[in-house]
Amino acid sequence: MDYNAQLDRALGRLHEEGRYRVFIDIEREKGNFPHAIWSKPDGTTQPVTIWCGNDYLGMGQHPAVLAAMHEALDATGAGSGGTRNISGTTVYHKRLEAELADLHGKEAALLFTSAYIANDATLSTLPKLFPGLIIYSDELNHASMIEGVRRNGGAKRIFRHNDLDHLRELLAADDPDTPKLIAFESVYSMDGDFGPIEAICDLADEFGALTYIDEVHAVGMYGPRGAGVCERDRLMHRIDIINGTLAKAYGVMGGYIATSAKMVDAIRSYAPGFIFTTSLSPAIAAGAAASVAFLKTAEGQKLRDKHQEQAKVLKTRLKALGLPLIDHGSHIIPVIVGDPVHTKQLSDMLLDQFGIYVQPINFPTVPRGTERLRFTPSPVHGPDEMDKLIHALDELWAHCALNRAELSA
Repeated sequence: MDYNAQLDRALGRLHEEGRYRVFIDIEREKGNFPHAIWSKPDGTTQPVTIWCGNDYLGMGQHPAVLAAMHEALDATGAGSGGTRNISGTTVYHKRLEAELADLHGKEAALLFTSAYIANDATLSTLPKLFPGLIIYSDELNHASMIEGVRRNGGAKRIFRHNDLDHLRELLAADDPDTPKLIAFESVYSMDGDFGPIEAICDLADEFGALTYIDEVHAVGMYGPRGAGVCERDRLMHRIDIINGTLAKAYGVMGGYIATSAKMVDAIRSYAPGFIFTTSLSPAIAAGAAASVAFLKTAEGQKLRDKHQEQAKVLKTRLKALGLPLIDHGSHIIPVIVGDPVHTKQLSDMLLDQFGIYVQPINFPTVPRGTERLRFTPSPVHGPDEMDKLIHALDELWAHCALNRAELSA
């Protein structure tokens, strides 16, 4: 076996399809976000504005977050020193879990090193706790949810995206006495559409199913205290398990579930993804707790209001250009290009010619033919940054070789 030749073929296929992923080497500037420095392949540097980041509210540079991290770092050092079971549980981890449980109005919360791991570990563990469990999963659920459902060894049913009739049909076809769980999201990250939370909860009540929701793109962003769409719609009490992240609106790192104390106890006792993983650094836990606490306040609501305003303004201006964007009313703004090569070319020209960084989104993250640029405005994107983005897109879309007709084909 010529292993190198096999690797060359695998990578070559990505290049041929225009799907090869290039990492852009950037250095964020504290106090100057969304601006950063791009270290170019030729060794030179160039200032850029980030338009595709997940630090939705700029909390990664907030003074309260940084102060909490500095304090914890000076007090305890860099790492946690172990798994949660073996010396890796500190006052910072417990404080953060208490903040998260309070945020979601649940008895308890459990920290993981990422929301991906939280989804994977929890969903793959639940059939151990409920033998015979059937998981009903939305077809557009995040890869971490898909992986957790796939690995758990139990039964699964995939329902068409947000299709309540199909979900009902699947639920009705199974034994009423079999344990069931419906897994879905509040905000779907690629199209920015919302899950029908209340209607799914109604079906769960009717068929005796547990509910599991991923609020990764909503926590910190929606609701009077930032607990997500479930809080905004006053539905948190109807959700059994809430998954969230600390790496997007909260600007730090990590993931979690919020649920009953008994469910947390069972997951922490049975999930290998939790048991055998070194816990988050105390400094990260401290920063995340400070971020969660801040975004519960009236000042946090001001950031959320500003963020929603920015998203509306950008969508209005993109629509005025006639660009093919998807608008489901959320803060996520995908502009459909429809071809991986063209998407990469447009991304490269925005970066090279205008200092605007927006990463192309290609298959398998999105279906073939729906390749896109996904913009994520924030409260710290000012009028000048917005103007430059609009002017750049107008010029490239209208006058370059990648004209509107070609890009929309």
